[in-house]
Amino acid sequence: MTLVALHEAVDEATFGGKAVQLAAAIRAGLPVPGGMALAATLVDAVAAAEPGAMASLASAWSALGGPLAVRSSAVGEDSEAASFAGQHLTRLNVNSAEALIEAVRAIRESAHEASALGYRDRLGIAGPPRIGVVLQRLVIPDCAGVLFTQNPLDGRDERVIEASWGLGEAVVAGLVTPDRYRVSRDGRVVERTPGTKSIEIRVVPGEGTREEPVAAERARALCLEDSHLHRLHALACRCEEVFGGAQDLEWAFAGESLHLLQRRAITRGAG
Repeated sequence: MTLVALHEAVDEATFGGKAVQLAAAIRAGLPVPGGMALAATLVDAVAAAEPGAMASLASAWSALGGPLAVRSSAVGEDSEAASFAGQHLTRLNVNSAEALIEAVRAIRESAHEASALGYRDRLGIAGPPRIGVVLQRLVIPDCAGVLFTQNPLDGRDERVIEASWGLGEAVVAGLVTPDRYRVSRDGRVVERTPGTKSIEIRVVPGEGTREEPVAAERARALCLEDSHLHRLHALACRCEEVFGGAQDLEWAFAGESLHLLQRRAITRGAG
């Protein structure tokens, strides 16, 4: 049973793909929120309510406090062949040791649901799921979204950025039509298209998140200024330098602070 600081997660077979990718980003100096990585064996032990595993999670909670973002880190996740995007549960605004235990169990269970198992079958991934978990201090953003360092539709060598108010799950889950931006390889902004961001996802007092309505004038207002786009372009350049190849990034701005929440290669596998 293993629990380590996130930047120390170096073995994909132990901690899963997402943890290892984020750990590499932290070691490279990228702006990833700190946290911890739970090995798949520890996640299994939490599901079995083993006392040592419960003590490890209590220790993690004492070290990190809240609120936390709790995400899956399956073996093979965020690889060049398989992103697992949207296949496993994420829990945001986890604010107690008891809620952390429940979140870890729920994430493991989500990897055994029919849709996630079907995804594995389509990609030819044999054997039962092995699920690590990433714990990170939750970023509570003004706006957030995704960035592709290469146009995912036609392969053009440009950045495509999608953004919305609040937590980025509104974009990832397709709950809004986000703002869309295109930035050329040399950093010029070549498109700014406002979306219809009629809701935003916000944290609530205590635990969890909720959807909140957005006023009409704000729903059509662009989330990002050119200064934000230039910083996202610089982040994209740095991720390409560190990891190589086309990148699929999730990011958030909290005030003037830019955070990298997830990164993976743009995958060739099934969605």
